[in-house]
Amino acid sequence: MSTRLPALTVVGSINLDIIATTERLPTAGETIGGGVLQQQPGGKGANQAVAAARLGGSARMIGAVGSDAQGRLMVESLSGAGVDTTDVAVLDGGATGTALIVVDRDGENQIVVCPGANAGFSLAGMAFGPEETVLCQLEVALPVVLEAARRSSGFFVLNAAPAMDLPAELLERCDLVIVNETEYELIPALAGAKLVAVTYGKDGSAMFEHGRRVAEAPASAVTVANTIGAGDAFCAALVLAIRAGLPYGRSLAVANAVGADAVGDPSSQPALARLEEYAARVTEVGVACR
Repeated sequence: MSTRLPALTVVGSINLDIIATTERLPTAGETIGGGVLQQQPGGKGANQAVAAARLGGSARMIGAVGSDAQGRLMVESLSGAGVDTTDVAVLDGGATGTALIVVDRDGENQIVVCPGANAGFSLAGMAFGPEETVLCQLEVALPVVLEAARRSSGFFVLNAAPAMDLPAELLERCDLVIVNETEYELIPALAGAKLVAVTYGKDGSAMFEHGRRVAEAPASAVTVANTIGAGDAFCAALVLAIRAGLPYGRSLAVANAVGADAVGDPSSQPALARLEEYAARVTEVGVACR
């Protein structure tokens, strides 16, 4: 594994997470009392950028916030985690994206996202270097993601969440797509993609090349506190591990270990160790299927 992690640029969402923790999730039309309310930085893009920085990578965030107090707090939080926020736009008169989240005692959640400024930014004037790894998700407008794919000449990664139909041009440009098992089933075109990582929760993760399973790794047993940021931490770790030169099986195992730490932390942007520490933990883990 290279001792120097790659520069990672994340193009994506920046949200304020408003989280209500309850004994169980409500059913349709039901009111549940006794919840505990908290607010914290979130958004899939911001979560991934913060995870990359905390894992020891050089992280740049491209996204947008509103010109409100929440937006200032989100930018300060990103900067405080070590993320370069030079390219985070502040949209005058706009509202910062907000996610309304209910989490039960087992860490399962229900989420409603109000995109706010995430729906209103563009990549005008943005440039990506040939050695720059770019990671996108689908919590921002699809044309923005497609434009990022067109402008990027380096390693391009898409976390295809939330699931939606993907233009052929975008899918063909992706060097790696990351999804969970539900998203993999909802996007049939992924069966033919060049490289897809799929997470299976407690059953670990696997890597597919053109639909053929080529590597897998088991999950780590952990007490679940919150699953909100776990997938994002997994994404950042997997991209950094692969770009640092680790084989697919070990990269998956490293990302699984990072995800396990993330679900044990109640924050959407959990505290993490350096990537090399996770790599040392899983030296013998990760199975190649070739």
